[in-house]
Amino acid sequence: LETSPGVAEVTFVEKEPAERHTIISWEQKNSCILPEDLKNFYLMTDGFQMTWSVKTDDAPMPLGSMVINSVSKLCRLGGSSMYTLPNAPTLADLEDDTDEEGSGDKPEKPHFDSRSLIFELDPCNGNGKVCLVYKHAEPVVSPDTEIWFLDRALYWHFLTKTFTAYYRLLITHLGLPQWQYAFTSYGVSPQAKQWFNMYKPITINTALLSEEADSFVNKLDPNKVFKSKSKTPVLKKKQLSQPAGSQKSHTSMTSAKTSSLAGNSSRK
Repeated sequence: LETSPGVAEVTFVEKEPAERHTIISWEQKNSCILPEDLKNFYLMTDGFQMTWSVKTDDAPMPLGSMVINSVSKLCRLGGSSMYTLPNAPTLADLEDDTDEEGSGDKPEKPHFDSRSLIFELDPCNGNGKVCLVYKHAEPVVSPDTEIWFLDRALYWHFLTKTFTAYYRLLITHLGLPQWQYAFTSYGVSPQAKQWFNMYKPITINTALLSEEADSFVNKLDPNKVFKSKSKTPVLKKKQLSQPAGSQKSHTSMTSAKTSSLAGNSSRK
């Protein structure tokens, strides 16, 4: 990353490994067990933070950010707080039973109510939240977890099944702004796409993303648009060429006849 053109101030925050009793106390507090790969990650480093900037005329501008919250900041999303008002609306109030459930290739979406347990892994600089999701929390919390992205409109988008796969995605996309939106149906913003084309053109120009982007493009078929204009000159040329050819053949036949008549008269 440091050798890339225009990149400056690559900062990596080294963190101590998390204590094992800290992880156990977190599991007891939230009544769930951390995935084995995420638990091993925390035993190596209590979170992850890496930022980098790009050179501008005046000063370096912060651009890339890779963050994984520590165990202490792995807070539950949508949980009740002691500071909220008694009648204040919560995320659980957004649940709608008419939402489409997972079928076929689409997995079942998480729920804000007690049916799921959701913990924030990455705040994404305010562009959304990457969450560790236990989708089946009733009556007993299932150990199966998935990584989902919650956008600013509170819509869910599936990312990966394991934390290890998400960690690879995070490193591959270099923490570019809004990179999680590449896995949504509406894609990244035009400004973010410019940064992708500069630093990670391979990841943004995949066949899957190009197919999804085509649905938002108004395609123009020139054959249909210029259909009436393209046929008229062709018909005119044919109409003009046919009489000319017939006239030539007619004149050639008449000239041949006259020459033969002249020859016969001369013989006579």
